[in-house]
Amino acid sequence: MPEVRIAAEPRTEFGKGPARRERRAGRVPAVLYGHGSEPRHVSLPGHDVLLALRTANVLIRIEGLPGGSQLALPKAVQRDAIRGSVEHVDLIMVRRGEKVTVEVPINVTGEVAPDGLLDQQLVQISLEAEATNIPPGIEVSVEGMEIGASVHAGDLTLPNGVTLAVEPDILVLHVIAAPTAEQLEAELGLPEGEEVEAGEAPPEAPAPPAAEGEQPAGESAAEQSS
Repeated sequence: MPEVRIAAEPRTEFGKGPARRERRAGRVPAVLYGHGSEPRHVSLPGHDVLLALRTANVLIRIEGLPGGSQLALPKAVQRDAIRGSVEHVDLIMVRRGEKVTVEVPINVTGEVAPDGLLDQQLVQISLEAEATNIPPGIEVSVEGMEIGASVHAGDLTLPNGVTLAVEPDILVLHVIAAPTAEQLEAELGLPEGEEVEAGEAPPEAPAPPAAEGEQPAGESAAEQSS
């Protein structure tokens, strides 16, 4: 996996106020830790961080640190719930050849048999790999898979040097029977044989009878006396 180089600046002020000022200046507060060293608080250019995080498990070389640059992996990313911008990043230091445990996306290709429905239980899988050789994803083909077929973690084809960090019998995906039209109607609560046309409003329920001495809904007092 190629490295992404990002220049860091030391961060000496902490708390919500200084963090907000960093973000207004287009920068992202971050913490770099690992290998038994004291955490380093740094500030990173927001645009560079956003671009880097588009790649899962991106390997980042943090430059501008005392003592030289440092390789790191994003461990936790805090984003703004509305804008999606990066608000804070935790980075863990790594070395070449060092094994790390990471979550890698599962990429499904192909189409199952026409009468089947794919039920994917896992969208990512926990793997152990060298920090500088993390696969971008694990591909699984479901082309032509019949009802009842399944793929477990132990069935995945992994690159050399990569091993599972989960039990091999964990279900990744399986193929179930596609629901029939009758089953879909039952789930929608439609009476048997009745369908609601697109754009058609459901029939109105009849108005309850008026109690004695009560004016019927929608009828004026003048209409009652006429």
